[in-house]
Amino acid sequence: MSEDKLFMKFEANTIQHLGVKMYSTMPPALAELIANAYDACATEVYIKLYDRGEKKVIVQDDGTGMSFDEVNNYFLRIGRNRREEKQESQCGRIPTGKKGLGKLALFGIGDKIMIVTSQEKETVRFDLNWNEILDTTGKDYEPSFERFENSDNENGTIITLNDLRRKTGFPIEDYADNIAKLFNFPDDFVIYISLNDETPIRIDNKTKYQNIDDEFQWDFQGIVDVNEKEYKEKKEIKGSIITTEKPLKPNLRGITLFANGRMVNMPEFFGPSESSHFYSYATGWLNVDFIDNWEEDVISTNRQSIDWENSKTSELREYLASCLSIIERKWRELRKEKKQNAISEKVSLNVGQWIERLPENVQSQVEGIVNLLDDTPELSEDTQQRAIHLIHNLVPEYANLHWRYLHPEIRKAAEADYIKNDFYRAFIEAVKRYINLVRTKSKSTNTSDNGMMGSEFGLGKVLQVAAKFNKPDGSKFDSDTYKCIEEGQKYLSMGIVSGARNPISHEEIRDLRDSQLFTEKDCLDMLSLLSHLFKRLEDADPAP
Repeated sequence: MSEDKLFMKFEANTIQHLGVKMYSTMPPALAELIANAYDACATEVYIKLYDRGEKKVIVQDDGTGMSFDEVNNYFLRIGRNRREEKQESQCGRIPTGKKGLGKLALFGIGDKIMIVTSQEKETVRFDLNWNEILDTTGKDYEPSFERFENSDNENGTIITLNDLRRKTGFPIEDYADNIAKLFNFPDDFVIYISLNDETPIRIDNKTKYQNIDDEFQWDFQGIVDVNEKEYKEKKEIKGSIITTEKPLKPNLRGITLFANGRMVNMPEFFGPSESSHFYSYATGWLNVDFIDNWEEDVISTNRQSIDWENSKTSELREYLASCLSIIERKWRELRKEKKQNAISEKVSLNVGQWIERLPENVQSQVEGIVNLLDDTPELSEDTQQRAIHLIHNLVPEYANLHWRYLHPEIRKAAEADYIKNDFYRAFIEAVKRYINLVRTKSKSTNTSDNGMMGSEFGLGKVLQVAAKFNKPDGSKFDSDTYKCIEEGQKYLSMGIVSGARNPISHEEIRDLRDSQLFTEKDCLDMLSLLSHLFKRLEDADPAP
């Protein structure tokens, strides 16, 4: 049997591809060092950038530090899965990483790295040199090191990076903003970043949203409670969704997913289409720690995205999309209410009540126009308000009452019931008013309402509704014309009492309405007819 052996060898290019190229920009590389500090139970991390004289980066934490054996067995082992080895955390934190590749981020920043780490009574200092690593192709790399007494008994790690790959200056505010978006750590962990030892910028969970003027906020568990869609881990999703009054810049839109304090998916909205107006106003974060504990690793190496093709992640994505749909609906309702209140204040009009008081066949159309104005950011608030005012003039509350141009006496008698949509009672009250005015004006003693209309109206009768009218030249109309109008007033008045008032007074309204024998539309038509009769009565003079 052959003595030849199969073996696997790692070349230095592995580090180049997984470290130098993957972490070629500063914030993601610094994020890996910050995550290491968090895993080491640090409460504070200081990132010190220097671009005067020798350019360098120092990352210092107050964590547990590493012993010599931990440096050798853990830190210098590439690809080690800390969770599988069940290495315990002294502070009970769940490790943020598990691929064992984050330490390669060091070489994305600089070629020379000095690490000084202290734990209990010992301090270990060792140097990593990128060019020396390249020269050890096929061999184990042995960094130079020193071990000495930890004189101050303070634990922690200091990493100094020299021979930096970045040749330009450090935009520290941008770094702070970008780093803040990569983490969602608890309040007992704070990051500070400074340039040339000037006043440091504090980075915590509030930093990533400090420049956002929120309009509405939703606690995600509140949305879970009203979402009828089921999802096994729904109670483990924690976070907050924020919407703003004005559209967000594109780089601020979307919901970021975090697991155990670190970003695992860049901001997005998890739906098949993100073209909705809502997505220009929404941002926020969600903790989905449970996905970091799944047996299958679904998080990309650079922690920028989740593998959404996986069956478990696909189910999560669908659930998140359903929750955002609920938030979008609530957002539209709240914005509409807020905008209506603002318009109401400006134009002295309660927009919500106005729309509620419109006829059903008009209500949806007017509301659609109002919503369209609201969803058109190109229109100024003043323009929107003027448009609402003009629409209101065209379509006032109880539009049918206005559009039918009903006589003022009808409005006095019927408006209260009309507003309640009780059109049967509105008609009855209006016809009562008509009967009473006819009796008052004619001084009739006829006790029959229908009989009074026949006895008091008509040619030669007490109430003459056309007698005072002449042609424009002052001459009289044909006698038949006067007769027709006078007789018409009589028979129309008798008809509205006999054919409308009496049926409504004697039958159950429900039966009249449901049978369609006498509908609400008929009541409105009778009010229009009454309006004509009132106008004629107004013109009538008792015969001499």
